[in-house]
Amino acid sequence: MMIGSIKEDLTLEKRISITPESAKNIIGLGLKVCVEKDYAVHLGIHDDEYKKIGVEIKNSSSDVFNSSRLITKVNCPSEEETSILKEGTILVGMLNPSKNKDRISAIIKKKIKPFSLELLPRITRAQSMDVLSSQSNLAGYRAVVDCVAQFEKAVPMMMTAAGTVPAAKVLVIGAGVAGLQAIATAKRLGAIVSATDVRAASKEQVESLGGKFLTVEQNEDMETAGGYAKEASDEYKKKQAEMMKEALKKNDIVICTALIPGKPAPRILTEDLVKLLKPGSIVYDLAAEQGGNSAFSEAGKINSIDGIKIIGVKSLMNSLPLTASSLYAKNLFSFIRNLYSREKKDFNINLEDEIIDKSLIKKV
Repeated sequence: MMIGSIKEDLTLEKRISITPESAKNIIGLGLKVCVEKDYAVHLGIHDDEYKKIGVEIKNSSSDVFNSSRLITKVNCPSEEETSILKEGTILVGMLNPSKNKDRISAIIKKKIKPFSLELLPRITRAQSMDVLSSQSNLAGYRAVVDCVAQFEKAVPMMMTAAGTVPAAKVLVIGAGVAGLQAIATAKRLGAIVSATDVRAASKEQVESLGGKFLTVEQNEDMETAGGYAKEASDEYKKKQAEMMKEALKKNDIVICTALIPGKPAPRILTEDLVKLLKPGSIVYDLAAEQGGNSAFSEAGKINSIDGIKIIGVKSLMNSLPLTASSLYAKNLFSFIRNLYSREKKDFNINLEDEIIDKSLIKKV
């Protein structure tokens, strides 16, 4: 039983889905592994490292597809890749079904079983497979590092003979995994940090990291059964805007991380709100590729408005591809281990297993 992986389009994606370490673990389950020639050479991982642990190196992506029962990917296959996928193959990756409906529809028509790891349920048993958490954790860290590089002042408070340098003030919008890591990283660098989130339950988490939680009075439950934020009402948005007006006047760096699964990112910072920031301030929008939390935000661009930098993030994990690949490959191995039955020596698509049922795309 062979598991295979091909090279991603390096102009879009530098991560890989099988590392030598995860390949070794997969082989330990009694499975075989193959990858395309020069699969990870762009990360400094040469084919010999895979060969040493028993991975087969194939000359082309079509050779990998023809040899494999299960294909791992980072992103959804292209139209060309979909056309050469074998009927009956199992496909596992971050397929982004809301954005790739046509391609996934074509995949299902070929009787391929597509599993999208973003759809995993938030249950204890699925934590080791949680790609959203592992990648978002890195995103929150990188957001702060990038902001500090762009911020033209010192971040921590410094007391010198020439006078005191005040600490930078950082506001984090959205206290999910990325937001909490951004809070922790900014605090470690000496910033004064505050945060806001529609989910009242996040208050304790923010405060445990040393951040101040900015509250909007609300009567509605803003959290889904799965623990994600849901779309706010118009009344809530008005109250949120009023709270933001005061907060933005005081902060130097604003990191936006708010997302709603399967929907465009909520627009939280309007044009008028952005302009309340002081010249020299930064807005870093992690949600730019999903439409953005901030006005003036464009994926992959830095826009300057009245001396305020609005940074729209695109393909952020390409700036941390080794670490991101390592975590993603571990998530993927945990999913494969759950899917594979050693007794049957085959993959067991048991829809009574919540993990398998929720992550399998049955229709689009």
